[in-house]
Amino acid sequence: MTARATRGAFITTTAATFASIAVVRSPAKAAEFVGKAGTNQPPDHPLSVAMKDLWEAVRKETNGRVDVAVFPNNQLGGDTAMLTQLRSGALQIMTLDGGIMEGVVPVGAIQSIGFAFADSPAAFRAFDGRVGAYVRGEIEAKGLHPFDKIWENGLRMMTSSTKAVHNDADLAGFKMRTPNSRIALDLFRSLGASPTPMNFSELYTSLQTHIVDGQENPLANIEFSRFFEVQKYLTLSGHMWGGYWLLASGEWWKSVPPDLQAVITRNASTYTDRQRRDVMKLNDTLIGKLHTQGMEVIDKPDRASMKAKLGEFYSRWKSEFGPTVWGLLEGYTGKLG
Repeated sequence: MTARATRGAFITTTAATFASIAVVRSPAKAAEFVGKAGTNQPPDHPLSVAMKDLWEAVRKETNGRVDVAVFPNNQLGGDTAMLTQLRSGALQIMTLDGGIMEGVVPVGAIQSIGFAFADSPAAFRAFDGRVGAYVRGEIEAKGLHPFDKIWENGLRMMTSSTKAVHNDADLAGFKMRTPNSRIALDLFRSLGASPTPMNFSELYTSLQTHIVDGQENPLANIEFSRFFEVQKYLTLSGHMWGGYWLLASGEWWKSVPPDLQAVITRNASTYTDRQRRDVMKLNDTLIGKLHTQGMEVIDKPDRASMKAKLGEFYSRWKSEFGPTVWGLLEGYTGKLG
């Protein structure tokens, strides 16, 4: 199967579909509730595809009463800029990594605890369950509306342009880009690296110019953003799981009547399920593809040597989050630290 066919198996749009997204579509005359939805992923990434299809389904099912235009690929700004717009009401919908959300909702970062989840299904059990319910309550308290299910990003893997990362010793002093997240910064400092926070939209150029020598992201992000062009080594570290909360501006959401809220909520659940399947399927195909694109794959790094350095990290974040939600998390992960 060709790379094009592999991607086509789960991506249901083309670049032409997004040709009109660079400008705001004029809402249909019947539209009563209009908005903008932003993502940080390219148009053909399953996250952006699901966002587009979700709001198209809502528009059709509501006979045009709800009309939300989708802006992929950071067209409305990076994650932190879009979050500011969402809180001010200038943006109505976005997807946001919980670690980046921590500046507003500190417990959102709990998804980023190092080496907590073995795989994505394990993370879904926690965030579809009691951990997710706790986090959603905290999001609502900040005036935002979180939808019921978290979207998939996946286990995060390390890449490097300078050396293969096999164990904790290879991370000593390593210039690693992380999301603009305190917990990600703390994780890599605890591992001995020299982390630098920056928005995803700035990352390719920073790798290309060696402002940083490496980064960490799920495999789909690495391939879609073509990091294989500027990174030589791929370490399957699975050191952190990432998920995207689908968020609405609280003010906008309250303006939508309950019958239309029900349509949006049901479609959000349906398209979240599809997005999860598509991203997991994509991530499963990409190790071989990235290797053929020139990356050397370290498939069995010494994760135990890395996790062994995190005793104080776990203690700090247990204290930060508090015993209640930490206990909920360990109910899914087992003892941490």
